[in-house]
Amino acid sequence: MDETTNFREYLKKNGTLTYSNVGTSMMPLLCQGRDLFTVEKKGKKRCKAGDVVLYVREPDKYVLHRVIRVRKDDYVILGDNCINNEYGIKDKDILGVMTSYVRKGKSHSVTDTSYRLYTWYIMHTIPVRVFFKKLKGKAKRIVKRFVYGKKI
Repeated sequence: MDETTNFREYLKKNGTLTYSNVGTSMMPLLCQGRDLFTVEKKGKKRCKAGDVVLYVREPDKYVLHRVIRVRKDDYVILGDNCINNEYGIKDKDILGVMTSYVRKGKSHSVTDTSYRLYTWYIMHTIPVRVFFKKLKGKAKRIVKRFVYGKKI
């Protein structure tokens, strides 16, 4: 993919896209600078809870996160390593659905049993994981305040 082609155009032309993720929002599944993901252009079918989708946040920010709830007119989406849900993501915003990924040099399909177990775990522990991530953030702020004298 060259610099003048965006993800939407590339998927429209080629049907699939393999790319490296940026950031930590999909950890531990994908690690920046190490892993790759492949998405297939979204068809007419609606996505389902658990799907990892590539979507556009306007104006042109591309995001790879997981669908955690399917609603009548939109989706609720959350990165595996995030604590804030994104609401109002519509079918028109979703460019593709992840079909496979390369982690530590080994290729995996989203149909693999290990991936399906991981997805089940991620989907069923969201409230607990979010609670502990928020608690960890508060604990860090308290430590900074008392150890380093910084305001919270």
